[in-house]
Amino acid sequence: MVIVTTPKKACAVNPLKMSQPIGGAFAFMGLRGAMPLLHGPQGCTSFGLTLFVRHFREPVPLQTTAMSEVTTVLGGYENVEQAILNIHNRAKPEIIGICSTGVTETNGDDVDAYIKLIREKHPQLDKLPLIYVSTPDFKDAFQDGWGKTVARMVEVLVEAPAAETVRNPAQVNVLPGCHLTPGDLDELRIIFEDFGLQPSFLPDLAGSLDGHIPDHFTATTIGGIGIDEVARMGRAGWTIAIGAQMRRAAEAMQEKTGVPFRLFERLCGLVPNDDFIAFLSEISGRPVPSRYRRQRGQLVDAMLDAHFQIGGRRLAIGAEPDLLFDLSSMLHEMGAQVTAAVTTTQSAVLEQIKTKEVQIGDLEDLEELARTRDCDLLITHSHGRQAATRLKIPFYRAGFPMFDRLGAGHQVSVGYRGTRNLIFEIANLVIADREANHAPTPDSWRSATLPSRGGRRSSIDAVERSIA
Repeated sequence: MVIVTTPKKACAVNPLKMSQPIGGAFAFMGLRGAMPLLHGPQGCTSFGLTLFVRHFREPVPLQTTAMSEVTTVLGGYENVEQAILNIHNRAKPEIIGICSTGVTETNGDDVDAYIKLIREKHPQLDKLPLIYVSTPDFKDAFQDGWGKTVARMVEVLVEAPAAETVRNPAQVNVLPGCHLTPGDLDELRIIFEDFGLQPSFLPDLAGSLDGHIPDHFTATTIGGIGIDEVARMGRAGWTIAIGAQMRRAAEAMQEKTGVPFRLFERLCGLVPNDDFIAFLSEISGRPVPSRYRRQRGQLVDAMLDAHFQIGGRRLAIGAEPDLLFDLSSMLHEMGAQVTAAVTTTQSAVLEQIKTKEVQIGDLEDLEELARTRDCDLLITHSHGRQAATRLKIPFYRAGFPMFDRLGAGHQVSVGYRGTRNLIFEIANLVIADREANHAPTPDSWRSATLPSRGGRRSSIDAVERSIA
């Protein structure tokens, strides 16, 4: 049984966790014509905006109520009112999504009451959806903010169908977790459509943050799912939730509309994709297209080719719970040992990770565990690059933010094809590290084995040299 522990440090050092408000704002970015609004000081918004712009390298809409010391004490009604009116008059959004921050939550601002008063005072806002989500950043983490926000979207925007409404069996609601990239959503859309299904993604980051250049400038999100399409999600035949964080939103959808749901906790790996493809074949009534049978064979071959590089590796990984579970499970199935695992918040999936202990901590904790347990592969977001340099081990970037490499939004790890490509990327990383740092020299080539970083002899290096 996995033991989940929390260190008792006074502060986080090199934080792994991104905050709840950022996760909530991220979810709103998957709606067309949306303007996320953080109710808090300007610094909270500017920090989040910097992360998003560096990660996606795209213009990102994100506004603030600009709370000061005085308004924080006296209450933020006027700031919320002015922010909503300014956004409505200048940006012309289709929806405004409001996320709280730690400052306003501590003060106890009743934003739902504020919105009611603002609507009474300004009737021109009657038809503008205003959604408020409580996301204090002094608790929980990025994926919690995302999950709460999507559940709130379902509660507010999805219309309950009338009793006589005929459901469309080909329409499928897809609730993706925040660990999936726009590239992952594009890959999933292709898979659904190949089975004759019509997917509606909520949120749909593939439409808004996939890096395309719009014909005209807009101050709001440039794509994503429309409010009208979200309203019709209650007529679907099924809801598919991806990631444990989406269970709450899927249950809200089922409770409000009666649409049944199926939760897939991960879609990276051979067995999870076998289950996923079989389920799509079942609900569509169609046989599995030949391309997926071929892709499955390619994945099996890739696993065979790469197990020499990945098998036996001692993995140190730090990520949000769903991403941690997704990647570590796939690598465990390839023969890697999950030796050090650090995450950001509590989740039911942590008990399923193939390791003895999962620590809720920061990147300092991850680095120390990796050093003491002699790990030789590190996976986390870009803030882990200095730790990888000090540890002198291969470093694979995954998660958010990823600001020192291009194409973060286009990484694909779902489906047979995405899993295959991920395996090749990690295996090639290991090969490149061996060639750069552990290649035989005139003084060592005669040795049967090469000394590893910790001084012990490495059987992994010996096997890799034998097949090089």
